[in-house]
Amino acid sequence: MTPELLALGLIRYVVFLFSTTCHEAAHALAAKLGGDMTAFEAGQVSLNPIPHIRREPFGMVMVPLLALLTGGAMIGWASAPYDPRWQQRFPRRAAWMSLAGPAANFALVVVAGVLIHVGIAAGVLQAPERLSSLNLVEPVHAGMADVLARFLSVLFSLNLLLGVFNLLPVPPLDGFSAIALLMPASMASRWDRFAHGIRSYGFVLLLVCWKLFDYIYWPVFAAGVHGLYPSMYR
Repeated sequence: MTPELLALGLIRYVVFLFSTTCHEAAHALAAKLGGDMTAFEAGQVSLNPIPHIRREPFGMVMVPLLALLTGGAMIGWASAPYDPRWQQRFPRRAAWMSLAGPAANFALVVVAGVLIHVGIAAGVLQAPERLSSLNLVEPVHAGMADVLARFLSVLFSLNLLLGVFNLLPVPPLDGFSAIALLMPASMASRWDRFAHGIRSYGFVLLLVCWKLFDYIYWPVFAAGVHGLYPSMYR
């Protein structure tokens, strides 16, 4: 593995760790606001990654680093604890909690886009001639600006991926629980019980979604690029 690939891998992991921490902290904060203090008491209403790593050391450290070292795609996971009794009593609040994670990812996409344009306006960054998910912006001059360009490119594309993937309506992804917002309260409670009943099939459903995800993500990525550079890339 070359030094360039190692540096890129480190940037990707730092962005993954930060983005996943923001995602889970948003879940925890939404649960606290909705009346469930479980994640708050576990210290997860925090942008400090340590409480989140303690809960999921394999998903947040070992698996993503192993994937990077073997040249694979960035994969990993995290979770925030919640009280199932609270979810059953307040399925709509639990649905808002589920949406909070992807919302945090989409907020980071917007932040990355704004910072990219700030860098371009400052003359530090420039739009590339050829786009990819790891090359959404380029430095004007080599040096620290190159690290910044890579970081912002990965921050934009990885959070777009995390936000879209987690909105898929299959368990255990956030989009499945969020469906309760579209239902009357009585039906939302039945949906919650149904969700718990099929979670044992979650791993198989995740594999199917991962295989089909390219057909969903790349059109969304193209739309995101158009939003980033509306006058340049049509």
